[in-house]
Amino acid sequence: QVQLVESGGGLVQPGGSLRLSCAASGTIFSINTMRWYRQAPGKQRELVASISSGGNTYYADSVKGRFTISGDSAKPTVYLEMNSLKSEDTAVYSCYFVTNRGRDYWGQGTQVTVSS
Repeated sequence: QVQLVESGGGLVQPGGSLRLSCAASGTIFSINTMRWYRQAPGKQRELVASISSGGNTYYADSVKGRFTISGDSAKPTVYLEMNSLKSEDTAVYSCYFVTNRGRDYWGQGTQVTVSS
């Protein structure tokens, strides 16, 4: 069973930066889209950013200009570069892959805490 393994979360001060990584433990064929979601305590999960196999990207309004998603669907790996972090960015961040056939995979989540 292929799993997604995330890393890079942690505690950072407001204004700081973190880089999240997500890699598959095995081969996943025909990835269509790779995404990052987050869920803060007491809130619904929200889509933060996504990148298609063709390189098209999407960002939630709340992170535009501060976060950058990148990745390689062939490996497959996805990254989320987070700059100018705010306290409201505190959440569990999870990666998500979906294939052209609709099969999907979730990471276990990594905690990001922005606090002074």
